[in-house]
Amino acid sequence: MYIKFDTWFLLKVIFVTGSLFNTALILPKYNFTGLKSIHTGSVYNAARKGTRAKARAKKVKVEITKIGFIPHNQRGKNKVTQVHVNKHLDDSFKMESKDDVYPMRYYRWITYSTEDAIKAHKETHDPTMYNSLDSFVFAQIEFNMEAVKKNRYIENIVRLTLLPHNFPRDEERTILAFCKGPELIKQVAEAGATTAGSTELVKKIQEGEIKLGDYDYVIAHPNIITDLVPIRGLMKRRFPNVRSGTLDPNICDLVRKFSAGIQYRVTKDEHQQNFGSVEVPVGRLNMETKQIVENVDALLKDIQSIRPKRDGLFITRCFLVSPPSPEKLKIDPFNHVERTLPKEVQADSDDEKDVVAATA
Repeated sequence: MYIKFDTWFLLKVIFVTGSLFNTALILPKYNFTGLKSIHTGSVYNAARKGTRAKARAKKVKVEITKIGFIPHNQRGKNKVTQVHVNKHLDDSFKMESKDDVYPMRYYRWITYSTEDAIKAHKETHDPTMYNSLDSFVFAQIEFNMEAVKKNRYIENIVRLTLLPHNFPRDEERTILAFCKGPELIKQVAEAGATTAGSTELVKKIQEGEIKLGDYDYVIAHPNIITDLVPIRGLMKRRFPNVRSGTLDPNICDLVRKFSAGIQYRVTKDEHQQNFGSVEVPVGRLNMETKQIVENVDALLKDIQSIRPKRDGLFITRCFLVSPPSPEKLKIDPFNHVERTLPKEVQADSDDEKDVVAATA
């Protein structure tokens, strides 16, 4: 049976079926002259292909792991709970021991004088025991890092101090010193500077003959500071200035301080911001006891000089240790420094200027 189709009727059917099903209409093998097939399905899909791919890429697959039944009294026991203990230990409420043998849990920590603590370490390092008479003596100091304002804390402190009695340490420091005058340059070199010179050093730095990275410290005399401006971009933060303590007219004393001084860093605890600590070498056991005591005194006074102007303690506890012995002997730091600041000093303090900045 042969059926005749009207041309306009066929066009309407093609448009309707193509838009509804996104497919081209396939007709039987009839020859329709002057008629072209039209479909828009592939074009429509191509237009949204990139959008759909991006949407699939954004989807995150969540893997769900099935867990068996857990009794109510066993749930959550695999979680580790972190308990942070207050590190500011106050044992003043405990009893004082009346003999030499006692449990530390129930009695106060014995407080020695600095001289007695050093003598005790010398006894334990005798050849009959540890046999290490040249061991280092370290001062372990604890701090209350609270600032003047409430809920504010002092940032980490970096300082360099020169102790009255020098002792050999396992480190070498390189110092680059700038100053003018042949006599002054000679004195600076004799004081311990690795390299000392005038404007000729500036030219060598610009030409690359001298590298600033080869030196631990860069210091200068005020009479040459204007000649260092051309290399200020190369020095950056190492440019000598009064605030960092690298610019001083007494440059010979400055060289001695940086070559033989003790650098220490007071750091805050990660979990308890009001607690800080530092460990500083103060001598060797083969030194005279009096010399080590004077070094401890100078160190504690230097630390106390940067305390915030507020009420309460800054230095809370101090121990003397000497490896390889594990013994920690507590000393009273307030035999060397004042316990608290006078009230007139606290009244004159400016809150905004009392936050101790890191200095070097």
